[in-house]
Amino acid sequence: MTTLRFTPNLARLVDAPPADLQGATLREVLESYFQSHPRVRGYVLDDQGALRKHVAIFINQELILDRVTLSDPIGEHDAIFVAQALSGG
Repeated sequence: MTTLRFTPNLARLVDAPPADLQGATLREVLESYFQSHPRVRGYVLDDQGALRKHVAIFINQELILDRVTLSDPIGEHDAIFVAQALSGG
């Protein structure tokens, strides 16, 4: 199973517990997660289903390549981490 985790700052805004999921692509894993946690979708994806501008996703500590269709392949034991950029000064 693939492990999906979210940065703590995102988890403060919406219930986003870690989960073990299956899927061949990042899109499949995220869609599976959103079925159980639909409010998280709006924090991660924009209205067209692409990754929001200030969100970064890492697969095994490597930044994903496809921010639009989320087609990056996922292996059975991969770790996915969703980070939301913070701004301010």
